[in-house]
Amino acid sequence: MKIGIFDSGLGGLIILKDIIKKLPQYDYVYLGDSARVPYGNRSQETIYEFTKQAVDFLFKQDCQLVIIACNTASSEALRKIQQEWLPEYSNETGVMGNGRRVLGVIKPVVEKAAQVSKRKVGVIGTKGTISSEAYVKELGKLKSQLEVIQTATPLLVPLIEEGWIKSDITKKVLRKYLRSLKNVNIDTLILGCTHYPVLQKEIKGIMGKSVQVLNSGEIVAESLADYLQRHSEIESKLAKNSDYKFYVTDISQHYQELGEKWFSEDVKFEKIALK
Repeated sequence: MKIGIFDSGLGGLIILKDIIKKLPQYDYVYLGDSARVPYGNRSQETIYEFTKQAVDFLFKQDCQLVIIACNTASSEALRKIQQEWLPEYSNETGVMGNGRRVLGVIKPVVEKAAQVSKRKVGVIGTKGTISSEAYVKELGKLKSQLEVIQTATPLLVPLIEEGWIKSDITKKVLRKYLRSLKNVNIDTLILGCTHYPVLQKEIKGIMGKSVQVLNSGEIVAESLADYLQRHSEIESKLAKNSDYKFYVTDISQHYQELGEKWFSEDVKFEKIALK
């Protein structure tokens, strides 16, 4: 059985790359819903339906464990997937006896932020992630004395997807988005979207050395390694052939180039339909 990684687009490839660097021995299946990206401005109901379709597809690809790399889907759909859909799926298919699991990316990043922050944590993400207040709620459970300041940054994903990472336009947008967080002197910044680590260098330059910008890919990889160590009943069922497959719901030359840039020149996408 395999490990599935789902993202609304191709940003999850950044997470997957860090996971494979840490845990190269396992078989992975990546799914990017590139035909319907971004999820950030969609309703919670729609995000849930899209996420459910993606997890179902990955289960059918023999994935034992699925990681929802998309922050928007993690904040808006993960809990319902875990608490409502998985039990229904178990009743319909009888596969939950095999211990299938669905995890998100928010909890491990929050745990890291709670460890390193002393005063104020900033969060940037899509409108959906920010409006859900998922990071605020989870940080409150772990370290209630922390002040959490959020800023929605909806233009960043389209700019990154267009490959405008080094453009003056992106730098100006970043400075405008980050100004309010810089003004209140946060000490830790959470990049609440899988795409954002490609801008980490630029973000660090704007925020300065006094702000710790968390690398979500490295954090999720460490968390997964720890999870598998604690759950041998799952780890023992995982294939260890270092085999990687990549699926998308829309493919173009642009997406292929992004995949090669963010993951590897060896990446080969197969187009599928979710339903």
